[in-house]
Formats: sequence, structure tokens, C-alpha cells
Amino acid sequence: MIAIEELRKRYGDVVALDGVSLTVEEGESLGLVGTNGAGKTTLFRLLVGHETPDSGRVRVAGVDPTAGVRVRERVGYLPESAGFQPVLTGREVLAFHAEMRGGGGADSRVDTLLGIVGLPDAADRPVGGYSNGMNRRLGLATALLGDPDVLLLDEPTAGLDPGGVAAFNRVVDRVREERDVTVVLSTHVLSEVEALCDRVAVLDDGEFEAVGTVDEVARAAAETVTVTARYADPAEAVGRLRDTLSVADLADETGVDLTRTPDGVDLSCDRDDVTAVLGAVVETDPESVAVDEPGLEAAFREAVDLGGEPA
Repeated sequence: MIAIEELRKRYGDVVALDGVSLTVEEGESLGLVGTNGAGKTTLFRLLVGHETPDSGRVRVAGVDPTAGVRVRERVGYLPESAGFQPVLTGREVLAFHAEMRGGGGADSRVDTLLGIVGLPDAADRPVGGYSNGMNRRLGLATALLGDPDVLLLDEPTAGLDPGGVAAFNRVVDRVREERDVTVVLSTHVLSEVEALCDRVAVLDDGEFEAVGTVDEVARAAAETVTVTARYADPAEAVGRLRDTLSVADLADETGVDLTRTPDGVDLSCDRDDVTAVLGAVVETDPESVAVDEPGLEAAFREAVDLGGEPA
């Protein structure tokens, strides 16, 4: 549904996109993540035809994004900042956008979409009194007016409180269930990607550093796993673990990091060594054992070389 081939775009001396390639299949949901300045906004502007590439090729729903009306007929776009005249009601905003798209059946489409985005009771109130979350859901409704094949959402929940984020994401989930729509979601909220997206693409300095399912990206980019063991006597367990790990040649060979906690021990190790570490832990008769796989946030930090900084 989306095909990007060797795409390049620069602004003067700044390289925004440096030969990136990516495909998004029909009905798939892709999360696009990256730090500020990574190239996400440029990529979105190219996907909706607001910019043209310096080189490379872009196709969205089989159409060149610069094809004007043909693109707007098949692509719904919610920009990061979509403002509406505050004196208009939600119904009037949608009716205006519906008329701009062709008019026919506008009233029924407006009513349907107001229900989908959870705004039927606020339809006749001026949008100047809407919350940020309500405005974002109204923006999503405008993007859905043409029953698009592709839905592009650029930082759709930026600035929303947790309740607003949850409400918006419920609508996106419903749209995906009821319509065979392909979604590309640009966000800084990694939990959104984990909840809503089939795949994730990590963009950094104009290049894709990782592309795959959330689990694939986490496994490829973050190789450290933590094994947590709980004991009745953690102090005694530490000594036994050190002896067991030493016998297994794990501590010296792979650098297992053992940290005592108030009720047990945390052992950080390479992913390839988890089985051996678990075997050593079992020999020390723990009360319980858990394996903590690195999540998308840890993978993101490593992929864009953030170290310990927050995503």
C-alpha cells in the first residue's frame, strides 16, 4: 500500500532523508518513531505530497503523492497541528470538510463519523470549547471523511493527557477493526506503538536504524536480559550464585552482572546466555524466577544511541 524506494531529501546542507526504503502492506499498522529532527515530519510531508523528493520514488495506494485529487481520494491525513475555527460546531467543521471532498451524502457521513470518534453529544457545540482530546478526535474524523485506504497520523496524541490518549487510541482501534485501512502512526509515545502497531520503524538522522515487529526490533536492538530470582535468604543466595556462575564459566566468559536486591538477586546477561543463567539460578533453589525482556523503549534508546536518556 505504501512503497518508498531510495528516498532522499535535503534542505540546504541538512540531509533530512538519506536514501530510505520501506514498504507497508495493505491493512498493516506501522509505527514511525524517532527523536526530534530524525526525519519523521519530512517523510510524512513526502507521503502526502506536500514536498517532492530530491531523488527516489514514493507511491501511496499506488499513486504518486503529488497527484493532487487522486491522492486525497485515497489518503486521510491528520497533521500534528490541525486547528479549526473555534466558533464552528463539530458538525459544521465536518460538514465543511465533507463538502470540500465532494458533498454527496455529507449529512449521513458526518453523523456516522461523529459516532465513530465519540463526539455525537458534542456535535452542536462550538469546537472552541472542546478539550484537546476532542479536537484531535474531530481531526481524525476529517481524515476519515473520504473513507481512505491509507490513514497517516502525525503525532496524533501529542500534548494529550492519559485519558485523551486512551480515548484517541480506542477510536483508532475501532477504525482498524471496522475498515480495511492501512495506518502509519508517527509518535513519541512508544507504548502507543506497542498497543496499536503491527510493525515499527525507527528513524534516526534520516536513516532507518531498525524495521520489524515490536518484538523483532526489541530483540535485535537490545540484547541484555534480566533474570530476577527471589530468595528467603538473599545474602546466602548471592554467595551460592557466584559459585554456581563461576563453575558454569558464565561470570568470566560473558560478564553476567549480579546485583543483590532486598528480597533476591537480579542477573543481567546477554540474551544468548539466558538459558545457562536460568540453569545456574535453579541450582540455588529460588522461591521464584522471572525473566524481564527489554521492551521497545530500551530498543529505541539503543537504536538511536540515546544511552540512558529517556525516549
